[in-house]
Amino acid sequence: MNAEVLIAGAGPAGLTAAIVLAQRGRQVMIVDAQADGANTSRAAVVHARTLEVLEPYDVAHRLAAHGIHTPVFTIRDRDKVLVPVPFDDLPTAYPYTLMISQADTEAHLLARLQELGGKVIRPARVTGIEQDADGVTATLDDGRHIRAAYLIGADGLNSTIRQSAGIGFTGGTYAESFVLADVRLSGGVPQNEVILYFSPAGLVVLAPLPGGLHRIVATVDEAPEQPGIPFVQHLLDTRGPEADPARVQELIWSSRFRVHHRIADTYRQGRLLLAGDAAHVHSPAGGQGMNLGIDDAVQLGEALARVLDGEPDSLLDSYAATRRPQAEQVVALAGRLTALATAAAGRRVLRNLVLALAGRIPAVRTRLAWQLSGLNRRHAS
Repeated sequence: MNAEVLIAGAGPAGLTAAIVLAQRGRQVMIVDAQADGANTSRAAVVHARTLEVLEPYDVAHRLAAHGIHTPVFTIRDRDKVLVPVPFDDLPTAYPYTLMISQADTEAHLLARLQELGGKVIRPARVTGIEQDADGVTATLDDGRHIRAAYLIGADGLNSTIRQSAGIGFTGGTYAESFVLADVRLSGGVPQNEVILYFSPAGLVVLAPLPGGLHRIVATVDEAPEQPGIPFVQHLLDTRGPEADPARVQELIWSSRFRVHHRIADTYRQGRLLLAGDAAHVHSPAGGQGMNLGIDDAVQLGEALARVLDGEPDSLLDSYAATRRPQAEQVVALAGRLTALATAAAGRRVLRNLVLALAGRIPAVRTRLAWQLSGLNRRHAS
């Protein structure tokens, strides 16, 4: 047995699962298909619940010290505030949304794993899997074989582990493309607020990042593979603030991608288990994807550690049964936000009126804050 647990994928979910298992004294091996430093920085939001679940593993304070604390999330139509969602009254040590690039989040997770004696083997891709009553044998793309008691698939949307296990990935693909860009802005841009702008042409999210940057996320019918400054500026001009327009001064990084809304039919098949994007993907509206994946990884890592300590194997069934409904809730929320954001022009006035009225009700703002922060998952884990 080369390891008690083999993890495919060294993104946030895979690294978190490895940290949990290593801290619990389990023998874990993690492989990733990408070369070192080849990851992209798609996720940029870390919510309160994610920081809470990372706290016992000596990671939360590192992230909190390096990110931007944004105490409010607002939904707007241009300059009109429709729904303010304050986080500063939430009963948590982290009453804010933490803005930090995925690359930095992964760097802090990797540093913690290395402190625990772990490392990532890369580039190495799992190409074949055979499982029996005692464990799993994984074949890597270089011909090596790794034997483990359990295998975690945290290898993303196109998960080899999920596909090899024959687990369905039910859902669909959004018609629009999504654009990501990290930019330096001038003009009317709040520094302590994450804003979701609604527009008939599509949504755009504007959020601060460390180093004086802003992350822009937008839906578009079609986009160039690497959107340039004119394209990003047009998004802000047609969807963003009007009274004091935002101006793109510098483009640091940009990308275009398609987004799916899918959930794995099951999170477990024997000794194979799924977490993160291998188990669920959805619209970036609300910034839930990476957060849900990290939450998956903590719950799965703890369950596996307990099983390896001799507790019942049924703990893994409980993980699968508990996490999938939570993914369904997150996918539904992201879908509703996306649908609301892209409402047709003829329904825009009514939508804005209803949302503005709802936004004045404290209970509505509080419920949204609990959902977006992930605190509503506290007692479901």
